[in-house]
Amino acid sequence: MGGSAANAYAVGGLRAGIGGEAPALCPHSGRAEQRGPWGTPGAKMASAAEGDMEAELTRGLRWGFQDLSLNKLATSLGASEQALRLITSIFLGYPFALFYRRYLFYKDSYLIHLFHTFTGLSIAYYNFGAQLYHSLLCILLQFLILRLMGRTITAVLTTFCVQMGYLLAGYYNTATGTYDIKWTMPHCVLTLKLIGLAIDYYDGGKDQKSLSSEQQIYAIRGVPSLLEVAGFSYFYGAFLVGPQFSMNHYMKLVRGELTDVPGKIPNSTIPALRRLALGLVYLVGYTLLSPHITEDYLLSDDYENGSFWFRCMYMLLWGKFVLYKYVTCWLVTEGVCILTGLGFNGFDENGTAKWDACANMKVWLFETNPRFTGTIASFNINTNAWVARYFFKRLKFLGNKVLSQGLSLLFLALWHGLHSGYLVCFQMEFLIVIVERQAASLIRDSPVLSRLASITVLQPLYYLVQQTIHWLFMGYSMTAFCLFTWDKWMKVYKSIYFLGHVFFLSLLFILPYVRKVVVPRKEKLKKME
Repeated sequence: MGGSAANAYAVGGLRAGIGGEAPALCPHSGRAEQRGPWGTPGAKMASAAEGDMEAELTRGLRWGFQDLSLNKLATSLGASEQALRLITSIFLGYPFALFYRRYLFYKDSYLIHLFHTFTGLSIAYYNFGAQLYHSLLCILLQFLILRLMGRTITAVLTTFCVQMGYLLAGYYNTATGTYDIKWTMPHCVLTLKLIGLAIDYYDGGKDQKSLSSEQQIYAIRGVPSLLEVAGFSYFYGAFLVGPQFSMNHYMKLVRGELTDVPGKIPNSTIPALRRLALGLVYLVGYTLLSPHITEDYLLSDDYENGSFWFRCMYMLLWGKFVLYKYVTCWLVTEGVCILTGLGFNGFDENGTAKWDACANMKVWLFETNPRFTGTIASFNINTNAWVARYFFKRLKFLGNKVLSQGLSLLFLALWHGLHSGYLVCFQMEFLIVIVERQAASLIRDSPVLSRLASITVLQPLYYLVQQTIHWLFMGYSMTAFCLFTWDKWMKVYKSIYFLGHVFFLSLLFILPYVRKVVVPRKEKLKKME
């Protein structure tokens, strides 16, 4: 019995025990014993009444606590229990960070590593139970690879195969047709961390002069201990949803170097609260609108029976809105990282401290930039930087930038999961970015188009058109990403006649011919020179 019925039952039992209006039950027969005030000893009657009252109170309290269970709370909020566990775990980073600032900043490094490991494991257990062994196993394997294989290319390739193989096997064994919060979600974050760790450790064995300036920053010269690798992997501010950061940056945090006031706790409370507040704004917005703007509606008969323009506009609005859940998580976790000091990124030219080392979002750019490349530059920043640093730039030996970019996006698609929707989404990103760059180059090199684009009075119109195209086809790409399986995203794409593919594939082949017409030959020769 639950809900109001349980409470009413408990109250009724309590009232019966106190007022004596309900008959006592015979413990053997289950029937009510009719006893007059003079027929049975009063002590025995009182004892039975008290026992019944205690039983009813206990039962009522138990049902009351069940009503307050996480599952029922999640249902009342219109969310799943796993989603509620995830968001509460992300917010738990703030009390953990405050404890770290108060009691562990500038303390012995092993205490800090133990704290990060214990809190991260606790979060893992709270969300995934015994399945936390997946992360433990991979961290232990990674430590053994580093120690046994050393700073070799073999260690890097082994790491890549083992960690990506484990992640993909996890995807295969846990895959469903919907988005589920399970152990593979934080494990994909961990996979990038451990691969980056192996590459940085490999770079640490090279001659300093053979490394690029960026590689010199991240190269690991020492030999990480198991406790250091565990603390780095389980850091509570990034274990579940990121952001990515390097082992060297983490060790600076442990040594107390990530502060704007050397020798003191960083003045990062206000910057952290700003990101938290912004994250809460997005959380409230997403919570209020999520019942009304859903991907399920894309599959409904109402959507399919709507007009073509209605279907396009709904996809546009949904494509913008669906990203807000990611924005929320990253802003809140960024606040945790800032509060600990991990977000410290030196000082600007005016001597003001920067706290964007762990920023996964550039909110203003995300909300205002009308280009796809602007969204890419403002969204999931640290993951994109990781792919650029450890994958894209390492493919320089191919001698083909477009091929390297295509392979990087293929890696990102597989890293997200094995569903066909991920491949389609990143294929669309690849196509859109190529076409956007062609169009920008065309406008820049054509005197006529340049003059037309610079007309001030038309700027608002250009911006509106760009934003409409931008978010319509962002929603088009995200449709495949969020619907996962081919039967679902294919149904939606058919309903709008594969508009995104038709539009951008047409431009891909048409723009080179337009260029021949509108770009003077002199401009072409200058470009060739």
